Amino acid sequence: MKVRILTTLFLLTVMLLGMAGCRVYSFSGATIEGKNINIHQLENKARNIVPSLSATLTDKIRRRILSQTGLSPVTSDEADYDISGHITTYEVTVTGAQGVQVATKNRLTIAVQVNFKNRLNEKADFSQTFTRFSDFNASQMLQSVEAALIEDIGNQLADDIFNKAFVNW
Repeated sequence: MKVRILTTLFLLTVMLLGMAGCRVYSFSGATIEGKNINIHQLENKARNIVPSLSATLTDKIRRRILSQTGLSPVTSDEADYDISGHITTYEVTVTGAQGVQVATKNRLTIAVQVNFKNRLNEKADFSQTFTRFSDFNASQMLQSVEAALIEDIGNQLADDIFNKAFVNW
């Protein structure tokens, strides 16, 4: 009988504590006080333009934030959070060489300038460039590995932006 009463009290306490934080959400170490977010399409200002890059990176950032926060996407300028920015770099460079004239590794680098506004806490606002890269064999044509490289780099950039905006690292 006492065990049943103690179990019921324990479960009731857990439920009450769970409902106590209705306004503040915490996922993956993130503390979210707002209800909605406006994520603008990234403009591509890089010297080398890949037509689908802007939409791909914007979608990755949007999916990462929405899946981890429970925020509602809006297009209003009065959203609790606002993310805008542009792609500043899309370039391939040689990172490894054999001898003097033969490249063995190439590197695709993508950089995104992000402006984050937190209308609930202006101290959390930031403007920062996030840069990520991925290497590939020089024997491969960029076109044959480009989609996979963009996928990998895009996921890393989305994680970095999410962490900076909501996990406070």
